[in-house]
Amino acid sequence: MRPDTPADHTTEAERLLRAAARYPEDREPLLLQAAAHLELAGDRARATTLYDELLGSPDLGLDHPHLVKALNAANLWEYGHEAEARAIIEGIRAAGPHDPGAWEIAAETLEAHDELEAAHDYFSTALTLLLAPGEEVPYATQSLLFGRHRVRRLMGVDHDAWDELADTLHTAAVPLDELHDPKRLWSLGSSDPGELRAEITRLRAELGTYRTALSRPFPVAILHWPAAELAELLTAYPDLRGEYPSHPDHLARLEAALRDLHRAGTPNLGIVTGTVPSYEAFAASEAASPADPNLLPQYATTLAARGRAVPWPPARSAACWCGSGRAYRECHGVE
Repeated sequence: MRPDTPADHTTEAERLLRAAARYPEDREPLLLQAAAHLELAGDRARATTLYDELLGSPDLGLDHPHLVKALNAANLWEYGHEAEARAIIEGIRAAGPHDPGAWEIAAETLEAHDELEAAHDYFSTALTLLLAPGEEVPYATQSLLFGRHRVRRLMGVDHDAWDELADTLHTAAVPLDELHDPKRLWSLGSSDPGELRAEITRLRAELGTYRTALSRPFPVAILHWPAAELAELLTAYPDLRGEYPSHPDHLARLEAALRDLHRAGTPNLGIVTGTVPSYEAFAASEAASPADPNLLPQYATTLAARGRAVPWPPARSAACWCGSGRAYRECHGVE
């Protein structure tokens, strides 16, 4: 059962903190979840303590440091620390991270506090950085387009090319222009049955979109083994050689599987990188043998659920997911 009351959220946060102590390799995603529950419980000061703990641990090596900063800024602003939140948000802009989530949280924080011009500029800056002309929009970046579209509708400005792209990517039955119509609030107080029915339809469309997102809270992830880890895995568990004839074959199959899923219309694809100690620990927790190939997809799903997935495809100019050091378009991004 999902937490509902502040006490439920506090209880869930405590559970996540205990889990973080048991699984230090997953400390970042677990503490972020715990902080989110503390915010929902109204304990924003303690949530800030968790964000500061993450940011103040240089030995931790955060996977998403700018996302942590953005979440911290959003929380700080909500309980009266506006100046500090603004400073963090400007720091994120100056750093120019390639993490869409950090930009989205920061922009939505500005939007939530009626800073529409600043939010619009923030969304636009992020898209200029993260989207190359003519490049397919990664799943994680689409929400930036939708957020910018929403802010521009609130500002009452005309559509531009990015708004048209957002309209194209939006798949719900109700168009974005209708969902983001600032006049919708007036319809909630209307006595016109037609207007009320239209609003119910729009709300159902939004609910369907949220449910889709909740049903896929982490990417459909494919398991990647670096060369050294794969060699160690196959030495320890030779029964898995049927799954991995060679490392180059493994990389080619991984990319091919992701492309097939993409062509089939599967959204939110990602890659998780395995290690032998982590895999053996997972097998022990499942009371299963690491040599069982059926355990591999379960391990991938577990890593993704812990926030270990890297979105696929990367930008074609970004470093390839395989760790070659080459640009994706020069490595596995070639059609």
